[in-house]
Amino acid sequence: MTSDGLPDGGLPPAGDAGGLSPFQRWMHWFLLGPQGIRAGWRLLIFLGISTALSAGLSAALRHIPAIHAWSMAHRLGAGVITPGGLLFTEGLSVVVLLLSAAGMTLVEKRSFAEYGLPGAGAFGKRFWQGAVWGFLMVSLLMGLIGALHGFQIGGWAVGRGEAVRYALLYALGFVLVGVSEEFSFRGYLQATLSQGIGFWPAAGALAILFGAAHLGNPGEAKFGALMAGGFALVAAFSLRRTGNLWFAIGMHAAWDWGETYFYSVPDSGLLATGHLLNSSFHGPAWLTGGSVGPEGSVLVFAVLALWAAILHFLFPARRAAR
Repeated sequence: MTSDGLPDGGLPPAGDAGGLSPFQRWMHWFLLGPQGIRAGWRLLIFLGISTALSAGLSAALRHIPAIHAWSMAHRLGAGVITPGGLLFTEGLSVVVLLLSAAGMTLVEKRSFAEYGLPGAGAFGKRFWQGAVWGFLMVSLLMGLIGALHGFQIGGWAVGRGEAVRYALLYALGFVLVGVSEEFSFRGYLQATLSQGIGFWPAAGALAILFGAAHLGNPGEAKFGALMAGGFALVAAFSLRRTGNLWFAIGMHAAWDWGETYFYSVPDSGLLATGHLLNSSFHGPAWLTGGSVGPEGSVLVFAVLALWAAILHFLFPARRAAR
């Protein structure tokens, strides 16, 4: 007897499968589980849809002269973030992800809420709670580095009018980053993979992928990628405790906005144009993070540990009904 409650190595008895041949019964078991199409196949379908949509939309937009010219003028340079480039690339990513997930809701007969993104909570209380804590945590990290003489502010980098404009553009851009990255790694993939191997094994595997994805950024290093994986686990913990991604999206967006625009330091090896302050690092890379930015500082792990503890008390675990 298997974990599916099926004899013969998990194959349904011939009488239960409508008189199918042994090979047909094996294929039935191989493709279908207790919850319909097996998690692995659903992940492949989702990734296939996402890849096709991304390629198709990118090709279509390149053939619209005005959009192509605008995207080229605002494209992300090597190691540089621009507001226009951020809005374009992350906006396209969000559209692809939501369309792909919408397709999977039809295949699986599930809702966006089951993927961690309920429409009822969109940009509501949980999002703003996450935004406040995200900014507080990145501020704590910068404060610690500054207290050890590793970070210094040299004045304003932009004028008042530009500061407001860039603040709003980067806020919108990093909200798109939060939706894109959180839903990519802790939305559909987390929900589906959890059905196959459990919540925390899925969260751990996706945290490794999340950290590895950051290695493609110019200026990123292995230590910074390791921190990104730690951040992914904290975000997964917030998903576990709050029941959806809106808190994680808020804290992700505010952390990136605070780091990139407000404190004007590298974000995973990337620097932003139109940042607020003339900031500088001093001292060893273990303290400042070097080219990676503060995410590469050893102090970040203390901040992440504190963050996890705050989440534990802020959102107590629900006791199972007896």
